Amino acid sequence: MDLQGFLLRARVLKLYRQALRAARKAPHDSRAELKQVIKQEMESNRDCKDRQKIRFLISEGTERLKGLTEMLGMQGHC
Repeated sequence: MDLQGFLLRARVLKLYRQALRAARKAPHDSRAELKQVIKQEMESNRDCKDRQKIRFLISEGTERLKGLTEMLGMQGHC
């Protein structure tokens, strides 16, 4: 893996950790389902090698995380 691939991988893992942390703040009755959705989304794109698509998915995931944190009242935590 070259440096650019390594950096993209690091961004993906950071986004994943942030999403799982945000899920911990969700109401107890929906927390497990939210974590499962996050894991499924990440797993469905696990084998993606197209760097442009990976950048797009990171951008999309960041926006979705921002919406989630705002919905959960956690502004400024991502």
